[in-house]
Amino acid sequence: MSGNDYLKFVTEQVVAYIDLPPEERKKRKKQEKTPNQLYSSRWLGVLPFALKTFMRK
Repeated sequence: MSGNDYLKFVTEQVVAYIDLPPEERKKRKKQEKTPNQLYSSRWLGVLPFALKTFMRK
């Protein structure tokens, strides 16, 4: 991706975000802050993930 293409993409994203109503922006910010973690990895750490990965291989 060239520099001009990237600049165009970023500009479009910023303009689209600015055009949103304030309520929608607040809802998106709140949604980004809440993590979508699994129960097992949240409470038991990396161990369940390591076991799942080991079992799949």
